[in-house]
Amino acid sequence: MIQQLVPVYFMPGMAASPKIFEYIELPQDTFEVFFLEWMMPLNNEKVSDYALRMTKKIKHENVVLIGVSFGGVLVQEMSKHIAVKKLIIISSVKSKFELSKKMQLAKSTGAYKIIPTQLASKIDVFEKYAFGKKIAKRLELYKKYLSVNDSKYLSWAIKEMLCWNQETYRSDIVHIHGDNDPVFPIEYISNCITVSKGTHIMIINKYKWFNTNLPKIILAE
Repeated sequence: MIQQLVPVYFMPGMAASPKIFEYIELPQDTFEVFFLEWMMPLNNEKVSDYALRMTKKIKHENVVLIGVSFGGVLVQEMSKHIAVKKLIIISSVKSKFELSKKMQLAKSTGAYKIIPTQLASKIDVFEKYAFGKKIAKRLELYKKYLSVNDSKYLSWAIKEMLCWNQETYRSDIVHIHGDNDPVFPIEYISNCITVSKGTHIMIINKYKWFNTNLPKIILAE
């Protein structure tokens, strides 16, 4: 009897391309891997409605959904529309209560509305004036892994991330989080698998941990 492969769909983080998963390898005799990409949001579209549109790209039943950062929020919303075998979020949050105090303040004051998202399309300009190895390396990463630099999308994504109102979450969700994540600090995160020295981009630089552990996490009952 031929064993049916487990369909696994990966959703990248805000504005990121599926390239962030380029080092992730799941056994090909067990899993079939698919990569989702960001679409442009409709005018005034809520993330819940956007998620419903994104489910149209799922071509299998009872899938595994894996989302990183804002992609983790999106796959949680998608799981409200379709049956999933397993729901996994990485470097993300499970409810509005896991957002940092700074993010909650940005939401309550509306400060997120004045973020100059149009500058995201000017990475080449920034690169000319980058000083120091750290900044230059970060810009290099942005150029490689960010696929959406449209200001409409970025304004929408930032708003929907900060204003996400989920209070309770599925009891079977698997949350993988780094203990050195500056975007979603571990001190606000509960009920997660902690990755030592993991940062917000650990899907890229801690890929060996994921290649070792993801297959077991996906197949665990």
